[in-house]
Amino acid sequence: MSNDAFKAALARLAAGVVLVTAQEPPLDPDDPLAPAGEDVGMTATAFVSVSLDPPLVLVSLRTGARMDDLLDEQPLWAVSVLTESQRHIAGRFAMKGRISDRLLFEDIPYVRGEATGAPLVGGALATLECRTEQRVTAGDHTLVIGRVLTAELPSAEGGPLMYFRGRYRQLG
Repeated sequence: MSNDAFKAALARLAAGVVLVTAQEPPLDPDDPLAPAGEDVGMTATAFVSVSLDPPLVLVSLRTGARMDDLLDEQPLWAVSVLTESQRHIAGRFAMKGRISDRLLFEDIPYVRGEATGAPLVGGALATLECRTEQRVTAGDHTLVIGRVLTAELPSAEGGPLMYFRGRYRQLG
């Protein structure tokens, strides 16, 4: 089987789109004047519920990606379930060779999660704050399983943003 055939087959599986976020630890935690770490974000479609009791979710990250490296050292992270009107956010955080994360967050409304300090996108259908429970190497990806610490429903407006056949879509 070729990689192209595999990718084409899985492109037929519709997936919800989320923004995974985390805050880098301060560069020097012992120095109160040291710059704080940057917020980091990445678009993901490989995100699923794993367990209700305890509440667990899973996100698949490309091994060696900035988010994979960050979540290897920072156990706290968050997920914002994007609406169909937040396609621009998904596209911005999915770009290859993109600008700095600080600039990516610049004009996006968000609040900081109380449990994680990670950005939670304003107007998202749902937000979850998580703590890493387990990391599993799977081929060229890392599966990060997180315990859900908080779950909120900030917006009931609009439908979910979906990804199907290589494009962002909406239901209906």
